[in-house]
Amino acid sequence: MKLSHFNFNLPPELLAEYPAENRDESRLMVLNRKEQTIEHKQFKDLIDYFEPNDVMVLNNTKVFPARLYGNKEKTGARIEVFLLRELNPETRLWDVLVDPARKIRIGNKLYFGDDESLVAEVIDNTTSRGRTLRFLYDGSYDEFRQKLTDLGETPLPKYIKREAEPDDIDRYQTIYAKNEGAVAAPTAGLHFSKHLMKRLEIKGVDFAEVTLHVGLGTFNPVEVEDLSKHKMDSEEAYINSKTTEVINKGIANKRRICAVGTTVMRALESSVSSEHTLNEFQGWTNKFIFPPYDFSIANCMITNFHTPKSTLLMMVSAFAGHDFMKKAYEEAVKEKYKFYSYGDAMLII
Repeated sequence: MKLSHFNFNLPPELLAEYPAENRDESRLMVLNRKEQTIEHKQFKDLIDYFEPNDVMVLNNTKVFPARLYGNKEKTGARIEVFLLRELNPETRLWDVLVDPARKIRIGNKLYFGDDESLVAEVIDNTTSRGRTLRFLYDGSYDEFRQKLTDLGETPLPKYIKREAEPDDIDRYQTIYAKNEGAVAAPTAGLHFSKHLMKRLEIKGVDFAEVTLHVGLGTFNPVEVEDLSKHKMDSEEAYINSKTTEVINKGIANKRRICAVGTTVMRALESSVSSEHTLNEFQGWTNKFIFPPYDFSIANCMITNFHTPKSTLLMMVSAFAGHDFMKKAYEEAVKEKYKFYSYGDAMLII
């Protein structure tokens, strides 16, 4: 398939600037692949589609406040620094993006905070906007990380034009987030409330957790018409033995295995055995899933509504079927579903 097959007209007003008032009361479109039917529900109605011993797989990554604002030495110019990944805890080296990049060269220093107690020196250019920074701070490593947290902002996607607000600290994070390392939320999971999780647990649904630290590469535009030539950025992922046990038992018992989000699906498909069961995993994955693709682990998926030509749309099209997904997205635009990170959800069964 080609990049142009994933283009569609998305009215700008359908990009969600804020989440639903209550997590589990966002809208839910339910796609039945076998019956080729589309239903319109609320997210909390999800429970009606699951039975005891079905398995729901969650990404427990936690978003850290990755967006900082500093001032350049001498000129005082305001510079946005977006933390991508920590390279070395001992030397406090980080890969970052800077904006505006043209002003930031090797050797420049940036000062953060009203008291300028945190300083960073640019030691390398990695891409047009990418830099490697060495942070200079007198305190311990834990104090340094706390300083980054105190100074950082919730890294809302760029399409959200407003400033991050206090509520975003909570709402741009799943309720089950625990392993810090993501610079973007696994957004399908944002719809789960504590109440809905408890109801699913009481019904007998089993939960399994993976960790995939979402990077900005997930949202990189595809710039080649031939999808086989697109390269995904690598993201760190972990799947432990407890998770493989729960999921493989579900597979053996022919239960519903539901991947909550594209990040979960990518993690699962990165560690498949020759018997089409799940292996433990610790490492990096740059798995790119687009049609046609045979999925090995999950037979059900929860996802948000994605933007045109995105790798996320390509994955869900591979799972639901391209023509069916095209029809569903036409329906979503017509019915004014909200798109992207704070948008509504889709259940594909």
